[in-house]
Amino acid sequence: MQRLITSIFVLLGFCTAADADVWKWVDANGKTHFVDTMKPIYTWIDEFGKVHYSDTPGHEDAVSVELVWHSPGTLDDVEGEEGEDQSGAYADPGETAEERAEREQAEAYYCKRATEIYDSYVNAPQLYRTSESGEREYLSKAEGDAIIAETKAKVDELCR
Repeated sequence: MQRLITSIFVLLGFCTAADADVWKWVDANGKTHFVDTMKPIYTWIDEFGKVHYSDTPGHEDAVSVELVWHSPGTLDDVEGEEGEDQSGAYADPGETAEERAEREQAEAYYCKRATEIYDSYVNAPQLYRTSESGEREYLSKAEGDAIIAETKAKVDELCR
């Protein structure tokens, strides 16, 4: 009888061990990644716009990511979901690894540049445009807010 009970507990242990959860998180560039662990993850963007992540906060700009439960199962179950693979990078049909790396580098550059422009607009005392004669034409508060909103939308688009 003792042996039967032990066997049942061992089988139950295997059943629960096979049951896994998949978690998702978003890196510093806004790309979604999937993991099958609750281990802490830290992410940051270097001065060249490249995204890094680690299980230790080894960089001064590293921030802890928020793991959000995605689904039961394994990483294989979510591969290819929403046009993404496990690394979170969007793959274009027929794209080689080299083309993908070039595209990701370009996307990171444009995201970084758009973010820099947006930050400069937000931190400027007042926005202006330059006239054909080279004079500054200061924008009204409403015009400035509209430009900032457009720029924020562009950042959101480029930094997905």
